[in-house]
Amino acid sequence: MKKKHLRILLPAAAAIAAAAAALNTRLTLRHYTVESAKVSQSVRLVLLTDLHSCDYGKGQRELLDMVEEQHPDLVLLGGDILDDDPALPEENAWTVIETLGRSYPTFYVTGNHEFWSGRAEEMKACIAESGVTVLEGEGQTVVFQGQPIHICGIDDPAVGTDVWQAQLASAAHGAAGEGFSILLTHRPERTSAYEGQGFDLILAGHAHGGQFRMPGCPGGLLAPHQGFFPRYAGGQYALGSTSLIVSRGLCINRLPRIYNPPELVLVDLSPIS
Repeated sequence: MKKKHLRILLPAAAAIAAAAAALNTRLTLRHYTVESAKVSQSVRLVLLTDLHSCDYGKGQRELLDMVEEQHPDLVLLGGDILDDDPALPEENAWTVIETLGRSYPTFYVTGNHEFWSGRAEEMKACIAESGVTVLEGEGQTVVFQGQPIHICGIDDPAVGTDVWQAQLASAAHGAAGEGFSILLTHRPERTSAYEGQGFDLILAGHAHGGQFRMPGCPGGLLAPHQGFFPRYAGGQYALGSTSLIVSRGLCINRLPRIYNPPELVLVDLSPIS
């Protein structure tokens, strides 16, 4: 090959490789550790948010196999697992919901798209029938090796302002007392409402990682209900004594994700070392 042609091909190949890296939608695993004096033995959580009925292979095996490989004690579904777009195949979401509901203690809260579908109550009823616990302001206590873990959850604010505030107050009441407490919520940006409520850990989604990200730059470009350069797009944040973890979500069927692959979130609750 002539040198002139080689000089042309090398930059083109580099540009193609850079574009492929930027638009990579391969499922990733993001791992966080939360240390607390309220746990004496480790507890493993898996968080799925913003699936939006996306396709992860035949039988959703790519996603389900990744969950299984983590051996979670609890699975948490943080909203927008289903979608309001009738063109998207709902069976993708139901396969995930039903499989997880049969296999693990699984908890669910709504996202805005379930409400936008006009079928949120119908969806919640079907999810409950699949063996998944639907949280609407209440909390449940699960016990692992003698240690209580309070799982509290609230609907998306699309349920209505008064209802949402009442659910949050009820969830905070359910988190009181001994044991580690978790709030499962779709919306991460309502930090002023969450702070001081007594939760040890808050898990959320909704922001899709800010959609467009650049290497070396924190945060993303744009997130719903946060606008440009969102503060809570994906990662771990301190809210006083509470830890907020925001998933970048699993959606790959809407806007392109740039340097922002979809993710499954793994959280280990661990004793203080």
